[in-house]
Amino acid sequence: MREMSGGEVIAKMLSVESVDKVFGIIDGTYFGFYSNLQKYGIELITPRHETSAAHMAGAYARVTGKLGVCMASNGPGVANILPGLVVEEGEGNRVLVITSSRRTGIMYPDRGGTYQCFDQVGVISKIAKWSEAVPSFDRIPEMLRTALRKCYEGRPGVVHIDIPENILNTKVKCDLSFWEPHQYRVTEMPGASEQQLDRAVDLLINAEFPLIHAGSGVVHARAYEELEMVSELLQSMITTSWAARGVVRESNPLTIPMIHIGTNNKARNEADVVLVLGSRLGETDWWGKAPYWNANQKMIQVDIDPSILGANKPAEVAIQADVKTFLTQLYNKLQTRRSEISIENRKAKIEKIIADKQKHREKLDQQLEEYTVPMNPAHVPSICQEVFPKDAIKVLDGGNTVIWSNFYYHLEKPGSVLSTYKFGMLGAGIGQALGAAAANPNLPVCCIIGDGAMGFQPQEIETAVRNDLQVIFIVMCDRQWGMVKMNQQFALKPIKTLLKKSLSPEETINADLGEIQFDKLAESMGAHGEYVNDAKDLKPALERALSTGRCSVIHVDVDPVKHMWAPGLKYFKDMHQEPKGK
Repeated sequence: MREMSGGEVIAKMLSVESVDKVFGIIDGTYFGFYSNLQKYGIELITPRHETSAAHMAGAYARVTGKLGVCMASNGPGVANILPGLVVEEGEGNRVLVITSSRRTGIMYPDRGGTYQCFDQVGVISKIAKWSEAVPSFDRIPEMLRTALRKCYEGRPGVVHIDIPENILNTKVKCDLSFWEPHQYRVTEMPGASEQQLDRAVDLLINAEFPLIHAGSGVVHARAYEELEMVSELLQSMITTSWAARGVVRESNPLTIPMIHIGTNNKARNEADVVLVLGSRLGETDWWGKAPYWNANQKMIQVDIDPSILGANKPAEVAIQADVKTFLTQLYNKLQTRRSEISIENRKAKIEKIIADKQKHREKLDQQLEEYTVPMNPAHVPSICQEVFPKDAIKVLDGGNTVIWSNFYYHLEKPGSVLSTYKFGMLGAGIGQALGAAAANPNLPVCCIIGDGAMGFQPQEIETAVRNDLQVIFIVMCDRQWGMVKMNQQFALKPIKTLLKKSLSPEETINADLGEIQFDKLAESMGAHGEYVNDAKDLKPALERALSTGRCSVIHVDVDPVKHMWAPGLKYFKDMHQEPKGK
């Protein structure tokens, strides 16, 4: 028998799960938890806002493959973390959020007028995979094991456990046993049955032009090598969802980066069989429908979440399995039938698609020949790619900034890019960059972010400085809500917009922003700051920032009109229209 607070029980159980970092802001309501973290080898990293804690945990989970853990205090702290939880659930990152609540007896239900009280479980249950409140000390182990089990069930997402402050902080004499993870949750991921494998192999071998479409399930399963091996063996080209950007090195001729949208559409229409891995085939994949996809193709769909199998496109073979496990099985099965794989008839189509991809790349790169002051936005990601290590994490945040960055940053390290492709949440990239830096302390993090997005959480620069996290924020400044302004202009004065390319502030509605000197703001918080408006000056500025070994902010003025006319805008507009095919 020994005395333990409820918070210490939780800290001990997390250490058994190999959790080594927790993100959150300290508060007396869970002192019994965070005061015990160091004892169990867990580092507490505190941001300036709880929303950032959720994004830090999500990015940490995505980069490491581990469980991301964040915490928030009852009432205001929980209210502050809600936006981050919505995003991390949407992006499918494995996050456990631990919240405190007011003492037992005055909430659940609210006694009436309870201070800093709202239905935390009720609210979070609407946006998370699972959300429950712990009613007593003795149920902590059982309910936390349930929460951890939910973390590893199905598609990753947010799991929430809510614990009253008196249970977290009061010490109780107890004799608890701490189970190992394999004793209460699945630790070996499920695969396909032999029958399913045989049907999938038959379809892929006999296909005239098989295609692989990879979603973020490949990222969460960390199945990068297995995906490339299967693709090479089948000589099957790979398209991806936006959220799976860079799951295969983009120098591989068989991959079609999602920025080549027209080429993707051509490949998907050529394919008579498509192997869909860890993708919901959602709106940004055109729901898997014609005219963007071949309406008559047969689909093999593999997903850890059975509820998405055949949900948006009919499946010939639906397989509930972990993507990495399945690809390992598939590769081994294909090897036994390697002599049956005929790739000669696929080569001509592959060469045609590669040529189409290269033609589009050459057209895009014409932007890099343009040197203006303020600079063409295309230069920012292109020059960042020259300077940062290939395996450095890239974080992209903003509207048009994300588009320019995706179109002009080539990825060679699978899993090295973070953004909110599902949710498009401005400002999330700041916390994501900090979480990525905490996951890889020996590598700098490149965060390319718009000035609108940077304005959401700029105080986290101080968090990076205080925690010695080397994030280089490259803030692309055009002083406008550019993506929205473009839509406004076409809605208000389409002819003039086409002729003049931009309207004056008086002709749009609250679409322009004032000046923030982000380099000076960074310096005020102890970070390194630089100002650049000419592409010729960006590389040396980045090199100086990297040489400091600490957080830096480079304020980059970009041409506001050019920035607004980002590449591929037609496709983004079309995305919001229901495809006409069945």
